[in-house]
Amino acid sequence: MGNNYPATLTIDYPEKANRLTVFFRFVLAIPIMIILGLLSYHGHNSEHIPEESFWVGILIAPTLLMIVFRRKYPRWWFDWNVQLTKFSLRVFSYLLLLRHEYPSTDEEQSVHIKIEYPDVENDLNQWLPLVKWILVLPHIIVLCPIMIGVMFSTIFAWITILLTGKYPKKMFDFVVGALRWVLRVQTYALLLITDKYPPFSLSE
Repeated sequence: MGNNYPATLTIDYPEKANRLTVFFRFVLAIPIMIILGLLSYHGHNSEHIPEESFWVGILIAPTLLMIVFRRKYPRWWFDWNVQLTKFSLRVFSYLLLLRHEYPSTDEEQSVHIKIEYPDVENDLNQWLPLVKWILVLPHIIVLCPIMIGVMFSTIFAWITILLTGKYPKKMFDFVVGALRWVLRVQTYALLLITDKYPPFSLSE
């Protein structure tokens, strides 16, 4: 259903896993999670800005304003958003036991993501970014129980890998499908690279 969507995700299925690194996965992931956190959130501490406010690493508000008022999406903003998205998915793939090589900050590794650069003037509605966050509410409602399923699948996979050395394939496909669904919603409502509504689907 989603193979024509302008954002795609595939993750290579690992044939073998190191049980030791799987056992300590959440500890091993702490350094790369800190790096991702530093890239994603920058806290403010200023007399003019509330202490609890923050900037989000993905350039959402600037991109929205640029599309609405200038009908442009600066290429370097797009590249930043895409690279941060790819990096975050490599980190989460490692944390969710989908892959076992330590996440690279710049190399693709085995997490394959393609996001198409938009032709803003021809492909994007100038005013739609203002309401996309409302339009994706049905997706968020459906994704909530799915992500709970992802959490339980990861716990079960952790036990299974420690016992057998492998991630159950059907469960692997389910978790990858959930991440794929989230990516499509993110590219529609946050990265703002397409007006094509995301499919309600786990499939490619």
